[in-house]
Amino acid sequence: MKKLSIVPAFALFLFACGPVSRSTSRAAANTGTPVEWYAYAKDKRYDNPWELYTITNGVIRLFGDKTGYLMSRQSYGDFELTLDYRWNTGKEYQRGTGKKNSGVMYNVPDTARDMLWPAGIQFQIKEGATGDFILLEQVTMEVRGETQAPGKSVAVPRLSEQEKPAGEWNTIRIIHQQGHCMQYLNGVLVNEGTKASTQKGRLLLQYEGSPIDFRNIQMRTLQ
Repeated sequence: MKKLSIVPAFALFLFACGPVSRSTSRAAANTGTPVEWYAYAKDKRYDNPWELYTITNGVIRLFGDKTGYLMSRQSYGDFELTLDYRWNTGKEYQRGTGKKNSGVMYNVPDTARDMLWPAGIQFQIKEGATGDFILLEQVTMEVRGETQAPGKSVAVPRLSEQEKPAGEWNTIRIIHQQGHCMQYLNGVLVNEGTKASTQKGRLLLQYEGSPIDFRNIQMRTLQ
């Protein structure tokens, strides 16, 4: 078994943060190491992501009328990522009446251009589908013995339904090692694949029009 080590420069411990100024793209980690993000929405990049979204007391809050995302400036190879999310049910944030939809993308190649949505692997966060793989922009993977055909957006269903009711915190855990991807929701393995065609890249938090909060983001490298 390969050793799991924590590398401070890559640790995204946002739960210890206080309010972050809108004049910086850095979200200081509790290790004192800053983590840099940028935001993208509607063909515009925001080098200061807090012009578009907010972070207060360690909670990143994505909302508003512009579909987009937060993208890490760092890339990761083999890693373990954990984070919490919840649907923001505050009346002042609500938009639309359809199924709530978001996602956490990983292995977004450095060469992928900003668009809705770039190449990569998505841990789908969607009412009734949380834990599905979404393989974007020709990314492929073998899941349960079947190689998924490349396409613009290919969904691979989860193994079981584990999401908590809207408004409650859920915990996501993603382990990626040499193309082997394991996705956990609230402590249960909900999807697994191998031979991913993208094996290194950036982290992306999606906003698809459903207000959502993220906290306790922790990225550990695997050695």
